[in-house]
Amino acid sequence: MDDVSVLSEPLKKTLGPATAKVLGEQLGLHTVGDLLHHYPRRYEERGQLTRLSELPLDEDVTVVAQVADSRVHTFNGGRGKRLELTITDGSGRLQLVFFGRGVHKPQSELPPGSRAMFAGKVSVFNRRLQLAHPTYAKLGAEPGGGAEGGGGAYGEPGAAGGDDAAVESWAGALIPIYPACKGMESWKIAKAVDAVLPRARDAVDPLPDALREGRGFVPLPEALLKVHRPRTKADVEDARARLKWDEAFVLQVALARRRYADAQLPAVARRAPADGLLAAFDARLPFTLTEGQRKVTAEIFDDLATEHPMHRLLQGEVGSGKTLVALRAMLAVVDAGGQAAMLAPTEVLAQQHHRSIVEMMGELAEGGLLGGAEHGTKVVALTGSMGVPARRQALLDLVTGEAGIVIGTHALIEDKVKFHDLGLVVVDEQHRFGVEQRDALRSKGKQPPHLLVMTATPIPRTVAMTVFGDLETSVLDQLPAGRSPIASHVVPARDKPHFLARAWERVREEVGKGHQAYVVCPRIGDEADEKPKGKSATDADGGADAAEKRPPLAVLDVAADLAGGALAGLRVEVLHGRMPPDDKDDVMRRFAAGEVDVLVATTVIEVGVNVPNATAMVIMDADRFGVSQLHQLRGRVGRGSAPGLCLLVTEAPEASPARARLGAVAATLDGFELSRIDLEQRREGDVLGQAQSGVRSSLRMLAVIEDEEVIAAAREEAVAVVAADPELSGLPELRTALDALLDAERERYLDKG
Repeated sequence: MDDVSVLSEPLKKTLGPATAKVLGEQLGLHTVGDLLHHYPRRYEERGQLTRLSELPLDEDVTVVAQVADSRVHTFNGGRGKRLELTITDGSGRLQLVFFGRGVHKPQSELPPGSRAMFAGKVSVFNRRLQLAHPTYAKLGAEPGGGAEGGGGAYGEPGAAGGDDAAVESWAGALIPIYPACKGMESWKIAKAVDAVLPRARDAVDPLPDALREGRGFVPLPEALLKVHRPRTKADVEDARARLKWDEAFVLQVALARRRYADAQLPAVARRAPADGLLAAFDARLPFTLTEGQRKVTAEIFDDLATEHPMHRLLQGEVGSGKTLVALRAMLAVVDAGGQAAMLAPTEVLAQQHHRSIVEMMGELAEGGLLGGAEHGTKVVALTGSMGVPARRQALLDLVTGEAGIVIGTHALIEDKVKFHDLGLVVVDEQHRFGVEQRDALRSKGKQPPHLLVMTATPIPRTVAMTVFGDLETSVLDQLPAGRSPIASHVVPARDKPHFLARAWERVREEVGKGHQAYVVCPRIGDEADEKPKGKSATDADGGADAAEKRPPLAVLDVAADLAGGALAGLRVEVLHGRMPPDDKDDVMRRFAAGEVDVLVATTVIEVGVNVPNATAMVIMDADRFGVSQLHQLRGRVGRGSAPGLCLLVTEAPEASPARARLGAVAATLDGFELSRIDLEQRREGDVLGQAQSGVRSSLRMLAVIEDEEVIAAAREEAVAVVAADPELSGLPELRTALDALLDAERERYLDKG
């Protein structure tokens, strides 16, 4: 049996069907290799206890502690029994409770003075933290297994209990704590790992020898042994350094190969003449480009002038003028005889882009029409909800080449859409598009078109290197002149109800000055769910658990409450994703024209909506949104000369992580800083997002934010390896590791960029 197939052997062969089933269904571990790569989250030293004083509420925890006292209470006239244990670790105390038939075993196995590992979910009872029915594994120098079959997993000294050296080494050993789940506690996973650990010797080492030795890494089999059963902290460090590097390197090799393959593709070079459409457009601009816009434009134009397709990520601060940069690239391609398509994630956004591009271009967008400019071109929109005649005309304009620029949604990707000569694809808000869409649009060119991807919010460099690793990156980090600062404040509606009343007064004041406002809610409210009885949605709620128990505030409820209450007399309208497309467009048009004072909306306004006269935004239940999303929403105000105001309304308690997150958003307008906070606050597993499951499931040890140096170094090495041997024919082990990483689903994910 070769080394690859040993690690791909199903777990049920080694562990038995019951354990294998739980590991597979709950943790996604199906093979010996999967389990070997399920690393401990942390390590407990037997001599050093987890601090009970720092237990998080509502989380599954594993603690090592000593039983301080044990009491049995009876109730129901003696028919019911309850065992209460108090455990301590020197930093704090924790109550454990067992009921009914579950009382006898722990009562006999956990007398005062005994030590054990306990696992369970932290809850509160009578204002004290407790674990109800925790599972446990005894730790002790006495022989014998612990409860729940866990004792053996932690290597009791057994019969040699009297041997001081054995007890001493046992007390200093590191106990691995694994990411666990219901029905499979950390110590059960440890036992399962023990069963497969001998197979680690057969693990294929993907790193080229020269690279491994040059960087001083331990071989892979040794790293796996050390990460699961370290004798010292130095073992853990060695193993982690090696395993992190593997993940970063194999992923970067995959991305470097993709970039290499893309660079071999042919494309039509698009060079704009000096006196064409772009020059005419620039002459119309009422302002000069920022230094950043000029630099990024030069990078893009250099790419467009080569005979290989551009693959570039344009990212930058909310409101940094990415759309203008993209439009100038589109005009350059039209000048050079090609067509440009912009793909937007929603109809609202596609129509918004179409409207603003036509406005910016003026008569240049009326090519072929009476009164159009001589250098002009036709700019068309194509969305799923267009009427048949308009759609037919748009399709005709694309196939004849009459339209140089098309802005659309997924409708652009349909089979019947044909282009005369597609030269550039601009994808707005990349993470909302899957691979297939990007590829389907690219396949509409005679040769692969150039590709420019724009992200709405900034992303840290390392995330760009992993999530968008197949693209070259350009960053816009300057805001255009004339943008106003935005003041942001957290409004604690539960602790200080008068703050919320003041928020609505501020909205009235802005409208009184001739400005407009947005109110954003997490939910639409036309679904079956009920709004909480007896409370107005815009009242602050005093009940302690109200925020957790009630559904998120909804657009329709809040709009009705405001129109009949705090904002009575103002022109209040709603906007959400389930409205008919014509109604949505009509509301947006009237808001842009100043015919609506307050727009109560869902996050459909999150990207690209540009109404310079809107100066205030109130975000209800702000704690229900992510940091980047809040930053993105806030970018809708302060787009004109008047200063912007963003109020983050929340009922989250003062000391909660949710409040800390909102405080961070209120404290800075720096999107790069916020994107780091956002990612640090999520579990590293979620950094790459749900849609990107392929890569996420391959990153077990690497933390995309903290391991910036590792990722950057791995990228450099990967580029060198691929440049020297694009097919990796001299590195069969690395090919094997790549194939394991890039099963079909992950290939598709990576393609998405």
